[in-house]
Amino acid sequence: MITAIYPGTFDPLTRGHEDLVRRAAAIFDRVVVGIAHSRGKNPFFTIEERLAIAQEVLGHYDNVEIHSFDGLLKDFVRDQKGRVIVRGLRAVSDFEYEFQMAGMNRHLMPEVETLFMTPSDQYQFISGTFVREIALLGGDVSQFVFPSVERWLQEKARKRREAAAG
Repeated sequence: MITAIYPGTFDPLTRGHEDLVRRAAAIFDRVVVGIAHSRGKNPFFTIEERLAIAQEVLGHYDNVEIHSFDGLLKDFVRDQKGRVIVRGLRAVSDFEYEFQMAGMNRHLMPEVETLFMTPSDQYQFISGTFVREIALLGGDVSQFVFPSVERWLQEKARKRREAAAG
């Protein structure tokens, strides 16, 4: 049984993320979506919200589990008995960072492989950063995220705009 770990902040979970999870679930026996606390990144959604969103979007996959983690990825991978780390590459600009991270992970966990996957063509340009910015400015994000995620984004963006208006 091969367990793949797909780590990230998933802030928010996009159609590109779901595309990679769906495809990884067809390859591996078990896929663990590891949602990083990432307090240093000051996430838009809390860890509890990101877990709930991921469960709404990905909960129907029989071989996909959703967990949060804090600390080193290597510890999470080992706790989950992962053999593969799945990473998404949208563009050449992602490659340098992901390549360095894969090298570091190989040094820390020589028994674990990193598999790079590219999203399907229609999702290659989607980034959580862009989606959050569009939502904060009141734009339409419906083509980038699932309807339930759009509702989460609209509500969070509305609250942030109200708080900023004082």
